[in-house]
Order: sequence, then structure tokens, then C-alpha cells
Amino acid sequence: MIKYTTKILSFLTPLIALSTAVLICSFILNLIDQDPVETFKSMWEYGITGKSLVSILNRSVPLYISAVAVAVGFKMGLFNIGVEGQYLLGALLAAAFGSYMSLPPVLHVLLILVMASVSAGLWAAIAGYLKVKKGIHEVISTIMLNYIGTGTVAYLLAQVFFEKDEGDSLKVPQTNYLPESAMIPPLNKMLGIEDLPDLHGFLIGAIFIGVFYYWLIWKTSLGFDLRATGSNPVAAKFSGADPGRLIILAMVISGSIAGFVGMSGLTGYYHRYTIDFPSGLGFAGIGVALLGRNHPIGMALGAILISFLERSSQILDLKDVPKEIERIMQGIIILTVVVGYEIVRRFVLTQQIKEASKEVLDE
Repeated sequence: MIKYTTKILSFLTPLIALSTAVLICSFILNLIDQDPVETFKSMWEYGITGKSLVSILNRSVPLYISAVAVAVGFKMGLFNIGVEGQYLLGALLAAAFGSYMSLPPVLHVLLILVMASVSAGLWAAIAGYLKVKKGIHEVISTIMLNYIGTGTVAYLLAQVFFEKDEGDSLKVPQTNYLPESAMIPPLNKMLGIEDLPDLHGFLIGAIFIGVFYYWLIWKTSLGFDLRATGSNPVAAKFSGADPGRLIILAMVISGSIAGFVGMSGLTGYYHRYTIDFPSGLGFAGIGVALLGRNHPIGMALGAILISFLERSSQILDLKDVPKEIERIMQGIIILTVVVGYEIVRRFVLTQQIKEASKEVLDE
């Protein structure tokens, strides 16, 4: 009975969160003399156009991968806030070295993906090592590594992996363009949507990452050990698991997945690393992971929802409605979902204790 009640409550929580966000934002819109119905109608109509749907999927890919990277840590009871620095460092190194190589198309793309994943994974391993060997909490170490990582990226971009102008006198803080063999073609032709903007081909990569995450966490002994250690480290240790090894391994896996966050933009749109390369995706992934409860499908829906709000809010400028209403909605949804899931967790725990107590008394 508790199992089915938990599933129903878990399903209703995001819907309640979205409804709460709409009601609060409607109240705010009324305060500034804007029609809530017309505002949300405009957002919906603009968000479901063909161009908007492609944009939403393109935005969802890095958000989803970032959420998966964060979720691996969550399953182990770790809070990897360093996804931001990990994916930026990985993207820079992949772009820099990829621009110097000349390989067949598939091999060239694989080289870039491996470079980004390995470098990000090694960067995340530092936080795991510091936690196991020095007792430094991963929140502190990953925050510090974010600063170090972004500083390293800025230095390498300006002093090492920079592009020179034709006169060889000006350093432009960006890498050289990737050769065509390192670019992932869009999916438009495959899907028969040539009249729409490019749909990034790394969408397929994001699907594979989601499948890999599900297989790793729920279908392997390693995933079982990660979940068991995250739930009860003491019990897991007595069952034979090595918490120290699992912590480092979880951080490496989390960082390796984080390395793919910037790959859709690098291989499908920018084709180089520039000072305008997308940032902030690592922090946004935390919200998406919380929204999706660390489940691959839930995080996919969360990424699409956040991307829909970001895209659809672009029409608000033409309606003289502040775009910040979208940020308010995002914050309310995430906050309400987190609070809602905590209420559900405590309710289920209370019911389990009551049932256990009843069984003991009946005996």
C-alpha cells in the first residue's frame, strides 16, 4: 500500500509544483497590471512552434547531461557542485586538441569526446581524493575547484590555446575552428525537418548517456553499491563495500559524464571554444536533477520543462512583460518540488514506522 501511495504522491508533486508556480506568477503579473492568461497563452503558443521545439531540444541536451552527472553523485550521497568547472575545462581541452588533429570523421569525434570526458573525470577525481584522504567535504572542494578550473580555462584560452589574426600580432581568446571531420551533423535530414533550424546531432549522445546511467545505477553491482553506500554508509561497509574507493569512483564517473555537457555546443554549433561558450549549465543541472529525482526519465522531462520556459519567455519582450517572470517560475517549481518530495519522504517513513510497530505489537 505504501509503495503505491509513494508512486502516486511522487507523480503528483511536480504537477502541484507547476500549478503553484503558475498561481504565484499569476498573482505577480496582476500586481504589475499584466493579464496572466494572455501571458501564459503567448508563452505556450510561441513555445510549441517548430523553431521553438528545435531550440528546446537543443537547450535540453546539455541540461540533461549536466543533471545526469550531478545525479551520479547524489546516488552516492555526494554533492558534486563542480560540474561547471569540469565541463568547461573538458570542452576547452577537447576543442584545442581537436582543432590540431586530422582524423577520419568518426574517429575525430570520438577523440574529442574522450578528451573531454577523461579530462573532466580526472578533474573531478581530485575532489574525491581530497574527501577520502584528507576528509575535505566535496561541496567545499568542488566549489574551490570550480574557481581554479575556470581560472585555468581563462589562462589557457588567452595564453596557450588562442587564435592569432592574419597579421599574427593579435591574440584572440578562442581556439581554432574544428575541422569538418570533428563536427556532428544535425538530425534534420534524418527526421525530415530541413526547413527548421539545426537540431544538434548530440541529442542521440544524450539518449545514450541516459541509458548508460540507468544501466549503471540500477542494473550493475557497482550501481547497487553506490546506492547502498549513499543510503547507509555504515551498513554498506559491513556488507563488504569500500566507501573510499566508491567515493573516488563516483566522482570520476560524475566528472566523466560532466565532460559531455559542452559537446553538443562544441560539435554542433560553435565548433570552437570562445569566451562566449555557454556557462552556468553545471549549476542548472543541479536543479534539473532535483526536479527529476535523479531518474533518467524524470530528469529528461525536467530539462525539457526548464528549456521550454527559457525559450517561451523570449516572446514576453514583445508583450511588454518582464522576462524575469520565467526565472521566478523556475525557482518556485524547483523549490516546491524539493519541499514536496521531502514531505513525501517523511510521510512514507512515518507510515513505515507505524506499520513496523503494528507488526511488532501484533506478535
